[in-house]
Amino acid sequence: MVEKSLHGTRSESGSSRATRDTRDRPLSQCHICIEGAIGVGKTTLARKLADKLGSDTFFEQVDDNPFIELFYQDPSRNALSVQLSFLFSRLKQWQSLHQQDLFRQGVISDYLFAKDHIFATVTLSDEELALYEQVARLVSVDIQRPDLVIYLQSKPSVIMKRIQQRNRAMERGMKMEYLEKVITAYDQYFFHYQETPLLIVQTDRMNFADHAGAVDSLIERIGNMTSQTEFWADYS
Repeated sequence: MVEKSLHGTRSESGSSRATRDTRDRPLSQCHICIEGAIGVGKTTLARKLADKLGSDTFFEQVDDNPFIELFYQDPSRNALSVQLSFLFSRLKQWQSLHQQDLFRQGVISDYLFAKDHIFATVTLSDEELALYEQVARLVSVDIQRPDLVIYLQSKPSVIMKRIQQRNRAMERGMKMEYLEKVITAYDQYFFHYQETPLLIVQTDRMNFADHAGAVDSLIERIGNMTSQTEFWADYS
């Protein structure tokens, strides 16, 4: 059992900036969220990290969205439908976290609830986004924040290659232009992110799917965090 802990950053007043006081809790009792663009390796890392820590997993239900394939075929026509479907699906999932005792069993999730709004800013027109945000404000209350977010970064060309290698039917029509917009939206969001401790991980040359020892190195790196936002790339 891994006994590393997450050290919350303290402000000058001495109060922790993390959502809950996790400074002395082992990672196996924390909620860790993996985020990043489509195909960057979120779910793979979430599974491997959960296996190492003995944590539960909490995965995005992409295949359950009835509009996702239609969206990739005709984004402008189906964007609002796919986003609202994701909003309600993700809301239901995240609300279920309130029923879990995270102090007994940690959780590794492969998306942050804010993901829905990140994608909405990319896919929706101004009018659709305004409507979406009205609905989101009404329903998105009391969403529990994770203890740590790990943001996986990679170049568009690297991510597109990974998408092509996994060869999902719904993603075969994805355009590089769309992927680049998604990556830009993620970078902008996390550039301003302050809600929880954040570890930004560069994965151009470190694919967690086949990089032996990378998860152990990541756990070590998390345990050594001393500030609210940090960057890591392990090219050893």
